[in-house]
Amino acid sequence: MDFAQHTIELARRNVEQGGRPFATVIVKDGAILAESPNRVAQTNDPTAHAEILAIRQACTALGTESLTGATIYILAQPCPMCLGALYYCSPDEVVFLTTREAYEPYYVDDRKYFEFNTFYDEFAKPWEQRRLPMRHDSRDDAVDVYRLWEQRNGRALSYSGVATAGN
Repeated sequence: MDFAQHTIELARRNVEQGGRPFATVIVKDGAILAESPNRVAQTNDPTAHAEILAIRQACTALGTESLTGATIYILAQPCPMCLGALYYCSPDEVVFLTTREAYEPYYVDDRKYFEFNTFYDEFAKPWEQRRLPMRHDSRDDAVDVYRLWEQRNGRALSYSGVATAGN
């Protein structure tokens, strides 16, 4: 099976059904483990990106939060939210099928604080310099939650045999 072409067809069907032009297919051991188009328009859920939905399906099916050993096909370069999720689930490879520059003449994200062309620059700024209003309300007891986690689980995490620092 051509997994890249399957990703394109999944996105095309989603557009034909009134959805947005994005899709994700997750492959492990030569077979599709999970797939999803973007469902933001259909669900009114701004987190229902194709990558997020497919990662949820795949991790649920495997009973783990790690996708080590998987290849993830996505229609376009991921947004920062999806990129974070991709890093977090740690697949062996992510294959994107088009660039923002190639699709920009036909599709633009232009939310109040989110313009794709400038978002990565915005994301890199210190939190107090970002356009999205943020404030730090320091609470010592907030750190106590992490202390409790450490007491119950230890400091190091391990996913599929790969030890990582506590996140």
